[in-house]
This record gives sequence, C-alpha cells and structure tokens, in this order.
Amino acid sequence: MEDLKLITLLTASELKNFTKTAKKLNLTQPAVSQHIKQLEKELNIKIFNRVGNDLKITPEGQILIKYARRIVSLYNELESKLKDEKKHAKSLIIGITHTSESNIVAEVLANYCANNKGTKIKIVSDTIKNLYDKLSSYEIDLAFVEGKVPEKKYSSVLLDTDYLVAVMNLNNPLAKKKIIDINDLKKEKMILRSKLSGTRSLFVSELTNMNMSLDEFNIILELDNIATIKDLIKKGAGVSVLPRSVCYSELKDHSLAILPIKDMNMIRETNMVFVKDFVSQNLVDDISSMYREYKI
Repeated sequence: MEDLKLITLLTASELKNFTKTAKKLNLTQPAVSQHIKQLEKELNIKIFNRVGNDLKITPEGQILIKYARRIVSLYNELESKLKDEKKHAKSLIIGITHTSESNIVAEVLANYCANNKGTKIKIVSDTIKNLYDKLSSYEIDLAFVEGKVPEKKYSSVLLDTDYLVAVMNLNNPLAKKKIIDINDLKKEKMILRSKLSGTRSLFVSELTNMNMSLDEFNIILELDNIATIKDLIKKGAGVSVLPRSVCYSELKDHSLAILPIKDMNMIRETNMVFVKDFVSQNLVDDISSMYREYKI
C-alpha cells in the first residue's frame, strides 16, 4: 500500500498549510500533524518551520520531499504496469518540450499508438529542466528534449539534429534574401520564446559568442506557444528565431520565409531520454525508428 504519510507530506509541501492539507485529503488536522511528526521521528529531522499561518520547508525537508515524489511516482507506476499486464495493455507518460509540440513528435506518438493495440500515451508539455526533474522522480517514462543530455544517469537516443533560423512574413523585404545578417534582425520587431526555453538560451549563447546581447534587439513579445508565434508572424506582427524543425509545414506550403542567419552556428540535438531500467529497449527502438521514418 502507498504510504499515506508521504501523500500527506507532499500535499502539505504544496499547500504550505496543515488545515488546507487536511481538507484536501479528507483528514483531521491532528492526523496531518501526526503524519508529519512520525516522519520527523523516523528520520530524525525537522521538515517544516511555521511562519505565521504558513509552513516553510527546511533543507532536510526539501531532500525528503524530492525522494518522496520518487517513491510515490514509482508506486503509481507499479500499479499502472500491473493493471496494464492484466489487461494486456500499455500506458505511457511521455514528456515533450513546447518546441516538440510543433514538430513531428506528437504525430509519431499517435502513429505508435495506432500500430500498437492497447497502447495509451499521455503527453506532458513542460520546460527542459522540469522534464528532467520529472524523469528523475519517475513521473514520466521518457522525454523528447533539445540539446545535449546533461547527466550520465539518463540513457538517450539521438533522433535528429536541428538548427535555429530566422522566420518572417513573406511580405517582409528580408524574405527576398537567401541568407540574412544578424544585424538585419536588429531593425525588426521580434517575437521570441520565453527565457526558460532551450531555443532562447541557444540564441542568447550564440549572441554572446558574437559579443552581442538581446538588449540590441527590439523584442516586442515573449511567449512559449510556437503555433501562436508563427500565426503572429503570418499576420506581420514581427519576426522570430525558431528551430527549423517546427517550420516543416510552412516550408512545404511556402506560407513563411525560413532563412539561415549568417555566421551563427545554432545547431542542436533532439534526443529521446529515459531511465534505462524502467523503459524497454523495444519501445525505444520502435519509437526512434518511427521518428526517423517520418523525417524521411
């Protein structure tokens, strides 16, 4: 059975209040307090400090919460896999970045389900950092991320290499060029991804290598949704710097101008990342093969 003390702990860490925790879990407040005290006694630590009516997590509490998430996620995964085995089914939770929402990943996963009877996939969109956190705590089975895999504890398969391009309305005078200079973009209204995105980080890093900064550009909007960014560009609201992989449909129907930027080496990897012991090699091979077939 899943340890109710850990559920109480995670709920309290989220709500920062024992009364709200008791209400959400349908427990009495003394029961909530007792669960936390039992954990503190077992581990000989202090988990929370009271600050007014709120709870502040101690450093030891932060460590406990990190591992509690893993334990609860593993238990949920165990329950799910046992249920799947009885029904001869397969349930997966797959994390993707906001960039992957606009390329072929979702289509590949839908096709995988269509070709593997009884398979159900839940897709979770998040930042690269949060996806790695979810992998670490076993909240997701695998993730599609851009950039090099940072830690050896993860296994990965290289699916693709991608690069950043300038994207603009076909009526923009720059659209007539075959390649543009970075200084051309300084004169344009720019719509960029948010600061947490890998796309934004790669662009900023390359600017730094060229002794430039974003302060030299006229950034009018920052947002995560790539489909919205492309829609705004089509309406002439501005230009952007995006991965070429998210512009495949626009390249095919010639609805946007997609141009390389001179002297900017903004190449990055697309990897499928997972914790080896918890994902079958057949699953990894099948999805990666299907991804490459779609690329062709």
